[in-house]
Amino acid sequence: MFMAGVLGMTSACTNLDVDVNSQYTAYPSSEIALEAKMADIYYTFSGLLGRRYDECMSLSSDEYVGESFSGNYVDNHNYSNMSLHNFTPDDPAIGHFEGLAGGISKANQIIVDLGGESADSAVIAPARAMRAFFEFILMDSYGDVPILDKIPEADEVVERKPRAEVAKFIESELLSVIPYLKDTNDETTYGKPNKWMAEALLVKLYINWPVYTASDVTAYDAASYQNEKLDDCVKYCDDIINSGLFDLTSTQRTNPANVYRAKFFPDNSYKVKDFIYAMPYDATSRQGMTYARFRTWKKANTGSTYYGWETGNSFAGVFAMTPEYADLFSLEGDDRNDVVIGGYIKKYDPTTYEPTSENWTYKGDPQFVTKTITLVSEDRDLNVGEDVNGWNQGWKSIKFYPGEDDYVNHSRNQSNDVPIFRYADILLTKAEAITRGATATNGDTPMSLFNQIRSYVNAPLLTQAPSLQDILDERGREFLDEHWRRNDMIRFGTWEDEFGFHKKGFPSARFDKTCRVFPIPTGVMNSNTNWEQNAGY
Repeated sequence: MFMAGVLGMTSACTNLDVDVNSQYTAYPSSEIALEAKMADIYYTFSGLLGRRYDECMSLSSDEYVGESFSGNYVDNHNYSNMSLHNFTPDDPAIGHFEGLAGGISKANQIIVDLGGESADSAVIAPARAMRAFFEFILMDSYGDVPILDKIPEADEVVERKPRAEVAKFIESELLSVIPYLKDTNDETTYGKPNKWMAEALLVKLYINWPVYTASDVTAYDAASYQNEKLDDCVKYCDDIINSGLFDLTSTQRTNPANVYRAKFFPDNSYKVKDFIYAMPYDATSRQGMTYARFRTWKKANTGSTYYGWETGNSFAGVFAMTPEYADLFSLEGDDRNDVVIGGYIKKYDPTTYEPTSENWTYKGDPQFVTKTITLVSEDRDLNVGEDVNGWNQGWKSIKFYPGEDDYVNHSRNQSNDVPIFRYADILLTKAEAITRGATATNGDTPMSLFNQIRSYVNAPLLTQAPSLQDILDERGREFLDEHWRRNDMIRFGTWEDEFGFHKKGFPSARFDKTCRVFPIPTGVMNSNTNWEQNAGY
């Protein structure tokens, strides 16, 4: 069978029966025309990142339990399967293969239209960088995947390649295109692949090198982590740090009460200098970002929401923070504590998004959100009950705070841009790489890098070098809801740990190392009958 079956679902512009050479066109006559041609690639990931990819990464990590409410939101166990690692090829949350393959198809088509791989390197570099990014997400999610570096010929059978080979292809592509990508970082490059986006992707690739190049997904052993790419990882961290283009505190708001929170408000933008690469959303023109819908208290739309405005639009409320993850938000003075709701729910100011001293009430009663989660019965529904007691089970996230007009008037869509690579991540990754054995550079130590993070969020500073556990915990506090927790847990060796209801003996909970990658979705397997499903599924 042909990969065309997958690509055709998501990219109608691909015609595999047309001679590739006949598709060449003249280069666009202006940078504006070229940008218009590239735009469709840049935002391919926005719909997936806005919901289903978010569900997949957030619920499968130790961040959240995917609750249901006495039959509501069981949804064929889409949410609970993620939390129990009981992944199936038909779960909507793991269905991002087709969309990413379609993005690669678009990139390949544009490369052909611009003259092919032999075209002006600077012209096709952004498309190649996006292709590498999509390949990275595919490889990270599914393990062995095809290297889609061209449009398949008619009758060509596309084979999956070993994960290690895909990782090396991604590395080669990024190293090849980085010299030709723009090195500016401003409004004109926001949400687009520039030099810094590609280098940040290399950093992610290198810190996970032993995971991606293991002989098998089950063969990686965090306890014997050995990484030949650690110094390369530090090299590209340093390039980003030394650029002087990024910092932890610049935001779109002047003197916000909480710098950390402000970076994720619905008016965030290119002015947030912590964002190396982000996905821009707009509730009117680029929809699909719906995080508040799933993270907000189930019946918060009864009367005035705790956000400070009224809405007839419902909240699902199915994302409940695991007790283990909630425990991370306990450092004295840490500004990041303010992005979670635990205990009594406060009313928030709808303009400043800051909490007031007044308790929010549901039907006249203050509501207290518990850290512990108690099920009606121990089964894969993860049912907490359709009542006040159930809705109060598990801490809530308000990190991506919804704007009133967005949620009320635009079908629960939000305008919060979602960061994919952040400067804070580069600092913590460099600290991790040195802790794991990389050569220290520029006078930095793991403690000095770590304390840059602690300092800007007003958390207690370390007085000795952080352990790997300290770094993993800090990453949990810093990158809640940013979709890196699964990636981190696998690298640090905690993916098979017990958390939430991912507990030994719990019905349907799986601890197989094969669960480090997801099953190939059924639709993709049906279009590629020469493929074998991932082991364990």
